Amino acid sequence: MADKKQKQNVVEELRKLDGPALTSKLAELKQQLVEQHRAHAAQELPSAHVIRKTRREIAKTLTLMGEAARKPAEKKEEDK
Repeated sequence: MADKKQKQNVVEELRKLDGPALTSKLAELKQQLVEQHRAHAAQELPSAHVIRKTRREIAKTLTLMGEAARKPAEKKEEDK
C-alpha cells in the first residue's frame, strides 16, 4: 500500500514542475540511468531493480511532458 502512495507522490511532484524544469529532470534521470547501467555492468549495483524504477520515472516524466504539450492544442480547439 505504501508503494502506491509513493508512486502518487512522484507523479504529484512531477506535476508541480513547469516545462523547463521537467526537461531538466528528464536529462537528470537519463544521466542517472546511464550511470546505473555502467554500475550494473561493473557489478557494482547491488540490485538491478533501481534501473527499472528509473526507466519508469523517465516514462512518467515523458507522459507529463506530452500532456503539457497537448493542453494548449486542446484549448485552441475549444476556442473555435
